[in-house]
Amino acid sequence: MAEREDRGTRTERANPPAPRRSSRVRLDIPRAPRRSPLPSFDPDAFGRLSERVARFLGTGRFLVWMTVVIIWWVSWNSLAPVELRFDRYPFIFLTLMLSLQASYAAPLILLAQNRQDDRDRVNLEQDRKRNERSIADTEYLTRELASLRMGMGEVATRDWIRSEIQDLLRELEQRGAIEPADPEPPARRDVS
Repeated sequence: MAEREDRGTRTERANPPAPRRSSRVRLDIPRAPRRSPLPSFDPDAFGRLSERVARFLGTGRFLVWMTVVIIWWVSWNSLAPVELRFDRYPFIFLTLMLSLQASYAAPLILLAQNRQDDRDRVNLEQDRKRNERSIADTEYLTRELASLRMGMGEVATRDWIRSEIQDLLRELEQRGAIEPADPEPPARRDVS
């Protein structure tokens, strides 16, 4: 009987049972991405578009075109035959269109400003790091210059050597070891 059980376990080890579908989620396997019912968009491309729109809305060209369209709209709906007018006085459709344009323009301008703020923040951070490096370099160069000045204080200069030699000559003259030198050097002769 023990032999039979032993053979059964050997068979199970050689041919493991097929994995059963369980309702448990395995944590070691990533889930397949699900499609979202919402439309997807590239935030960077959308940001660039909003900047272009905001840049256009801030130009004189936009104001001129907007003025031309409004003048045409009011003229057409005031002077055209009654059958061809599409927005009668008090121009409610024109008001609706201007409100729609403003409702889209404001968020686009804010989005463009937010992107500009982000760029400014990055530039400020880079400038701050650059300034810190410049300050560190300046401090290093200042320390090096101070150490060179201290080292130069111990180096014999030409003037210091002259003064030492003159002091030694005076001392030798006082002892009588050498004859006193003329205080005035001899005049140069012009050989012509």
